[in-house]
Amino acid sequence: MTQPRLLDRLAAPAERLLAALSDSARRERTVTIVLTAYVAVWTLYGVLAKASQDVHPDMSEMVQWSRELALGYPKHPPMGAWLTAAWFAVFPAADWSFYLFAMVISGAALWIIWKIAGDYLDGEKRALALALVTLIPFFNFHALKFNANTILLPFWAATAFCFLRSYERRSVLWAALAGLFAAGSMLGKYWSVFLLLGLALAVLIDRRRAEYFKSAAPWVTIAVGAVAMAPHVIWLMTTDYTPLTYATNVRYGAGHPLKTAGNYLIGGLAYVAVPLFCALAAIRPNRAIAADLLWPRDPERRLAAIAFWAPLLLPAALAPVFDFEITPLWTMSAWALLPVVLLSSPLITLDRRPVIGTVMIAVVLPVVMVAAAPFIADSIHRKGMTPAAMHSRLLADRVAHEWRRITDKPLKFVGGDIDLAYGVAFYLPGKAVAFPGFNRILAPWVDVARLPRDGIAVVCPAGDPTCMMPATALNLSGPRIEADVTRSYFGRPGPTMRYVIMIVPPQP
Repeated sequence: MTQPRLLDRLAAPAERLLAALSDSARRERTVTIVLTAYVAVWTLYGVLAKASQDVHPDMSEMVQWSRELALGYPKHPPMGAWLTAAWFAVFPAADWSFYLFAMVISGAALWIIWKIAGDYLDGEKRALALALVTLIPFFNFHALKFNANTILLPFWAATAFCFLRSYERRSVLWAALAGLFAAGSMLGKYWSVFLLLGLALAVLIDRRRAEYFKSAAPWVTIAVGAVAMAPHVIWLMTTDYTPLTYATNVRYGAGHPLKTAGNYLIGGLAYVAVPLFCALAAIRPNRAIAADLLWPRDPERRLAAIAFWAPLLLPAALAPVFDFEITPLWTMSAWALLPVVLLSSPLITLDRRPVIGTVMIAVVLPVVMVAAAPFIADSIHRKGMTPAAMHSRLLADRVAHEWRRITDKPLKFVGGDIDLAYGVAFYLPGKAVAFPGFNRILAPWVDVARLPRDGIAVVCPAGDPTCMMPATALNLSGPRIEADVTRSYFGRPGPTMRYVIMIVPPQP
């Protein structure tokens, strides 16, 4: 078979999918099937590609927070923990269910982006918009590591969607939803302040702002958002603003603000390089199209463009002023309006061959990655990872065995190395509470006075003599076991590490 005929045969399914997504009678049913398949296939990739490692500490930390429901947590606001708690109230605490949860979050974001595109694009443009976004690694590779960044994917998209509708329609319902999702974004991560500032800037620049402020819409948005945020704000004031202090300590005083702003912009552009290339190939922009993309002629599209650019660029503009560090990864939640900005100009007539090619890539990529996943897992296994990523599950098995050997009481607490405490607690049966580093700032719900009565298992790398010191300072003692732990993947042993496990049994 000649190469052109082979490409034509490969393109046929992409053409049928493109036609179904472009057909007003079939597109909603088709996009539901497509996104369900997307979530399922990328979940399978996650399960296979990460089979040689345990869940990331960010994920096991989130599970720990979810077991202590609160209005806020030491590092971040509570939305991620709340959703995690809701998920694991139904699904088991297992790797596969965690990866499924992460991809459901991504799939929800993609569905909202599809709805946004429907307000500005139609036919093949709307279908291409969805295909382009699936080529951004934030919606697949990065989405599998669920944390405070990935939780923003659907919330930022929903906030932008509801805000734009409330502005254009002056609808009280959409205004209320905009306020609710804006609060949800802030309750996901304080980084969302740039979304709110960006949308406010879009309103102030728009020439129709007087009519908007005369309507009930902005005041409903502000009121609903304020009410939704109020409990968390009160919590912040009663806890000395702990998560804000954490963010300040970690990110302020970067020392190279111009460099970090440049890296943020260049790295963010690199993340979307593939969909940008595909879009430009389909658009074939000339000078008039480029001008209309950067500053759209009609006010509706111009508002959407500013609502896209402002939240994306404001961090780079403010980082040098306030001397805080930013990273390209934090552009993750800012791309929901990218397809609208790229494709909504009426001057654009799509070149169909690149459109078909983009849909083909979007369909083939996850299938290829699933096929490659076992080899990726094997490569990661051979290179080695952090102790928590390699050995948390195996250490949990050993800790559970040693605990049962000494006492028949339930194991309630796991302390020691921060990442190991989170990981071991996740894999232990029951719902053990991690006490990472014996640090009550990280686990304020732990009552130190309970530890001798309830007992605790302490897990430390054998090469870290300081890890056990907090337990000693608290007069916690018990049998110590040194264990060499090696993880195998398809019979091939990985790196071996030695750990110290101390079992502090419950005291009368």
